[in-house]
Amino acid sequence: MRTISTALVVSTLLFGSPAFAGGGHEHGPGGSHSYGQLTAASATNMAEKQVKTLIERGKLEKTWAGIKASEASQKDFGKGPEWVVTVKNEKAEAGKQTLYVFYTVTGSYLATNFTGK
Repeated sequence: MRTISTALVVSTLLFGSPAFAGGGHEHGPGGSHSYGQLTAASATNMAEKQVKTLIERGKLEKTWAGIKASEASQKDFGKGPEWVVTVKNEKAEAGKQTLYVFYTVTGSYLATNFTGK
């Protein structure tokens, strides 16, 4: 009886798990899949959503609401390429008018700062 139970469990694990893989689901805030390459347009879209989230959490002033990203480019910081999306807000306080949002090339959010580093 124990052998039959063990065989059932093993066969379920081996043959049942592929059914859970595949498309039709999202990963991360922008929905990018961890195996695909992020485009400039999708990086820009994700950064604008991230800015909205930071406003809602009180991390950014409300003057950032509705501002579109001005640039998205790939830069190498030593660990490999990353997407850097630039968002500019002339209404923000001096020294904090340019916001940088960082993503991996596959779309995972890394950080947001005012230094670009």
